[in-house]
Amino acid sequence: MSPSVSLGFQALILCGPGFSFNTFTSKPEDYPKCLMQVGNRPMVYYAIDFCKRSGITDVTLITPPSSFPAVQAAMKIDPHLTSFHSHPSIIAPKGLDMTMGTAQLLRLPEVQRVITTDFIIVPCDLICELPGESLIEAWMATQGVLEPTRTAKDRRNSLGQKPSRLDVQQKGRRGALAVFYQTIDRRESVQGEFTDFVAVAPLTHDEAPVITPADIETAAIRFNISKLLLTMPMGTAKEKMEQDKGLLLRHSLLQTHGRIRILTSFRDAHIYVFPYWVKEMVHSQRRLHTIGQDLVGNWTKAGWQEGLGITLGLTRPLYQDSQSDLEESSFESNIEARYMDQKIDLQRMSTTKSALNTLPPKYIHPPKSSKSKEEMMPPKAADLPQILSYIHRGPQLIRRIDHPAILLSTSLLLAKLQSIDEVGKQAASPFAHAHKISSPELVAKRSIVSQNDCLLGDNVTIESTCVIKESCIASNCHIHSGARINRCVLMEGAVVEAKALLNGCIIGRHARIGRESVLRDCEVQDANILPEKMDARDQKLMVFEELRK
Repeated sequence: MSPSVSLGFQALILCGPGFSFNTFTSKPEDYPKCLMQVGNRPMVYYAIDFCKRSGITDVTLITPPSSFPAVQAAMKIDPHLTSFHSHPSIIAPKGLDMTMGTAQLLRLPEVQRVITTDFIIVPCDLICELPGESLIEAWMATQGVLEPTRTAKDRRNSLGQKPSRLDVQQKGRRGALAVFYQTIDRRESVQGEFTDFVAVAPLTHDEAPVITPADIETAAIRFNISKLLLTMPMGTAKEKMEQDKGLLLRHSLLQTHGRIRILTSFRDAHIYVFPYWVKEMVHSQRRLHTIGQDLVGNWTKAGWQEGLGITLGLTRPLYQDSQSDLEESSFESNIEARYMDQKIDLQRMSTTKSALNTLPPKYIHPPKSSKSKEEMMPPKAADLPQILSYIHRGPQLIRRIDHPAILLSTSLLLAKLQSIDEVGKQAASPFAHAHKISSPELVAKRSIVSQNDCLLGDNVTIESTCVIKESCIASNCHIHSGARINRCVLMEGAVVEAKALLNGCIIGRHARIGRESVLRDCEVQDANILPEKMDARDQKLMVFEELRK
């Protein structure tokens, strides 16, 4: 049994509207982003598959109410989504809209009721070949969850429960884990892909997990675990560098961590492993808008900036008796503390007054008779729960499909995978299809289909004298005679008429390409009917644009 099963993990898959795919998801209530096809499978299939391969059986899809009917119908009808032994549950919180932030989403009552134990958050646009159970085991090893002195039954009973004060004092609250992947020099890399500005530091000798022969499968992952010190979108980092005329790092960061590595070509995969207590912390911090930038971004700074952890509420669940409730405005009022070091108390440094006569810092509460001064002192930044990072550099595929160019490159990469009938189920990739050409009887003999780098779904009709190379064609498509298709993705039901030439295009569902048309690097909206002999390059061909002409 997988460790994630025995330890009771659960997964939340966030199914957003997909504004970056406005050519194909202009009506998210009918066709949301999570149902878009990548490699002839719905996008959400890969996120569910990642959770299932991780051994997580408690999987919940979170979708806006407007998209709920479409997602629910797809889970019952789509053959790829019905192939799972246990179906994930679907919730559509009433207050969830298309523009709500991910941290705001976690505060909704329906989502709060779903979270009952430690959990992992996964975006619906994730494709991850990495074994998820190894990632979870690495988190367990660094957080002391896997302890040889405790039985498996004790570990199962401990998860999903609030730790006692004694446990907190002895071990502290468990931290979190975020995943980052390389964006350049990969087979699926695209030009201009979004990246993040990431700063990490190595774990110390006593913090690094022990690698034993039994952990040979997860050794590579554990060796790439490090402390996450800073993360922000690369665009934000460039704006700050232009404003500051250089890269400025705070003294408190350099004083806390002597060895820092800055990464600029990696991207946040939005895979987060969270302990149960994060649910309560996010619920109490109403000013947190997103998980990636607000929650994770500020949590990383709390590890080296004194006082920020208290403002974020990282200590309140642990020191409820000694800390007053935070006001909602405290998060915004501490905006200066996020980017600046603590102010120096010049009065305490004065040589004309005794330090004993000065007042204590404001954040230290007067001692109570029942509490010692040590208990009343706020924890240091280094004592707060840490957020760690896994920096992926291996050959396994990890990608977020949130841009048409990435959808195209990833689909073409999946089309090159050897099928199960070619290499067998054991040797095949977890993303491999049973057959490269599902309906070979519908392919005319005089046509040329490059089987090594093409993927054809069910009921795809290819007429004579067609040439198809390095393409991914979904089910029920029809390619008429003489058509030329190269490096393209055709979604379900698309039609390409005779002698049309397509190169580097994404064709939407049930769209029709006119006879002898020439399209290069174009996107064609669903159900759009293009006229004959149309010539276009690097355009988004939308229905309303055609009607306007």
